[in-house]
Amino acid sequence: MRIGAHYIGNGTCEFVVWAPFLKSVAVKLVSPDERLFPMKKNEKGYWKACVEDVYPGACYFYQLGEKTDRPDPASYFQPAGVHQYSQVVEFDSFKWKDSKWKGIELSQLIIYELHVGTFTPQGTFDAILPRLNSLKELGVNAIELMPVAQFPGERNWGYDGAYLFAVQNSYGGPEGLMRLVNECHKQGISVVLDVVYNHLGPEGNYLAEYGPYFTDKYHTPWGKAINFDDAYSDEVRSFFLQNALFWFENYHIDALRLDAIHGIYDMGAKHILEELKEKTAELSVQKKKTYYLIAESNLNDTKITRTKETGGYGIDSQWCDDLHHSLHTLLTGEITGYYCDFGETKHLVKSLGEGFAYSGEYSPFRKRRHGNSSKNCPPSQFVVFSQNHDQIGNRMLGERLSALVSFEALKLAAGVILLSPYIPLLFMGEEYGEEAPFLYFVSHSDVPLIEAVRRGRKHEFYDFQWQGEPPDPQDSETFLTSKLNWGKKRQGHHKVLLDFYKHLIHLRKTIPAFANQDKNKLSVYGLEDEKVVFLQRGEGVDNSFTVFNFSDSEVSVKLPLQENHWKKLVDSSDEMWDGPGSLLTEKTGQFNQITLRKHSFITFIKE
Repeated sequence: MRIGAHYIGNGTCEFVVWAPFLKSVAVKLVSPDERLFPMKKNEKGYWKACVEDVYPGACYFYQLGEKTDRPDPASYFQPAGVHQYSQVVEFDSFKWKDSKWKGIELSQLIIYELHVGTFTPQGTFDAILPRLNSLKELGVNAIELMPVAQFPGERNWGYDGAYLFAVQNSYGGPEGLMRLVNECHKQGISVVLDVVYNHLGPEGNYLAEYGPYFTDKYHTPWGKAINFDDAYSDEVRSFFLQNALFWFENYHIDALRLDAIHGIYDMGAKHILEELKEKTAELSVQKKKTYYLIAESNLNDTKITRTKETGGYGIDSQWCDDLHHSLHTLLTGEITGYYCDFGETKHLVKSLGEGFAYSGEYSPFRKRRHGNSSKNCPPSQFVVFSQNHDQIGNRMLGERLSALVSFEALKLAAGVILLSPYIPLLFMGEEYGEEAPFLYFVSHSDVPLIEAVRRGRKHEFYDFQWQGEPPDPQDSETFLTSKLNWGKKRQGHHKVLLDFYKHLIHLRKTIPAFANQDKNKLSVYGLEDEKVVFLQRGEGVDNSFTVFNFSDSEVSVKLPLQENHWKKLVDSSDEMWDGPGSLLTEKTGQFNQITLRKHSFITFIKE
C-alpha cells in the first residue's frame, strides 16, 4: 500500500496509514475547516479513506481510537513542528526543469557535505542557491545534505528526525528542497541526501502508537531497534523502502547516504539493504537514470558493496573511516579513543592502497579482530575524507582540522584525499580552512530529554580523555557559533588554501593518471621511521608519483623513478601556496635524492 496523503486531483485526497492493532482510525481535518472521516482497514492492517473537497495545503491529524490525535507517520510536511498537524502536499505542481539531467557517474563524484542550518546565515535551502556557483568554481560536482527529515525545533544535525518523509519546515519545506535540487541539476551538480534508517528521534516520534515499528530483539545506541525482521516486519520494511524511493521520485535526489548501517539489524534471509538496492535498481531502469546508495558503516565489511551474486548487498559505495583515522593520527598525534588503532604510516599505506586498514587484524580499541579484505574492491566503492560532520562534531569542542594542525598540514591532508583514487568528500568550509567549530546542537522542548542529551554527550567523550565541559547542545549560541564565516575565504591563508583546493581538484579532473580507477595500476608504500608515504598511480606516459611527508622535520628520500622524464606538478611547500619554499628544481632524475619540507607533499608526472 502507498502510505501517506496523496492528492489525486479535483479536490480528492487519498489517506493511507498502517496501524494493525487499532480498533478505529479516522482522518481529522483541522484546516481550512474541521471534519472527521472514518477510515477502513484491510487484512494487512492498512487504513484507507478517499476524502473529497480536500486540496493541497489542507492540514490533518489521524485520530487513533476515537480519542488521540497524532500526525501522519508518513507526513510529507509538518509546518508547525513534530507535535502538530500534517499537511497535504501536491508534488506534481512543481515545475521541474531537469528533464535532461542524467546524473554524474559515481566514480566521478567530488562530494561537498553541508548542513543546511549552518551553511549560511539564513540556514535555508534558498540561501544555498547563491553559493552553488562558488562550489562549482571550486570543482565540486555533488553536494551531500545532512538529514532534512523533520526534527524537533529549528536546530539539529538532522539525526533526530521524527518524520522521515517530511522536509524540515525551518529549512524551507518541500518546495525549498525542490528548488535547491532543481537549481543544482541546472548547474551540473548532483545531490546526495543523508537518510537515517537505524533509528528515529526521541521527540515527536509516535510510530510505536501506530504499530510494531520497533523490536526488543536488538538494542542500539538509540534504544529499541527498528523492526526489520520480527513479526509484522513486512509492513515496516515497506515504510522504509517507500521512503527511499520517495526521495528519488518526488525530489529528484541522485543518491542516498545511508546513516550508520551497523545500527540496522536484520537476520532475515534477505537483508533490508539488499532489498533496498533491488528496489533502487528497478527504479533506475524505469527512469533510465542511475540512482546510487552510499553506506556509512564501521564494520569494515565488503559484504555491503559486494554484488548479490557474490553474497553481498550490492550497495554502491561506503564511507572509509580507516583512511580518515590513519590520516588524522599522523597529522595530530592523537591516539585516544578509537584513534588508538592507528598512528603508524603503515595504516595510511594500507588504506590508500586497499580501502580498509583493518581487514582481519586485531583492533586494540575493539579488543578483537576487525574487518575483511577490501583489496579487490574498486576505488569507487569508497568515499574518503579528512573531515566530516561526525569526526568534527563528535569532538568535545567541535574543532576542525584547521584548529588542530598547521597550515602546511592542511595542504598535506588535502593532497592525500584529492590525489587518492577514491571518491573524495569535503566538509563545508574545509576548502578555505574555516575556523568556526562544528558543534553538536539541538532544540528540544522536553526538559528531561534535554538533560539526557547533555549527559549523553559528556559520556561519549570519556574514551578520548578530553578535559573540561562540552558546550551546551541546547544553547542557541552553540548553534550560532557553528555557522560558516564566508568572508574568510577571501583573506590571507584562507584564500590561498581555497586556491590550492581548486588546483588539486582541477588536476584530479584533467590529469589522466588521477582518473585511473585500476588498483593494479596503484602502488603505495611507506617509510615508517621517516613518516613518508609514496603513492604511484597510472602507467606508461599516464603516470604520477607523489611523496607525502608526515614528519615534523625535513626528510631526504630517494625516488624510484626509472627515467629522466618526470616533471614536478605540485609542491605544497611552494611560496605560491604560502609555503616556506620548495627545495626542488622543476625536474628530477633517476633515483634522485630529494628533500621535502615538513608536512608537505610533492607530486610528479611523466612528461
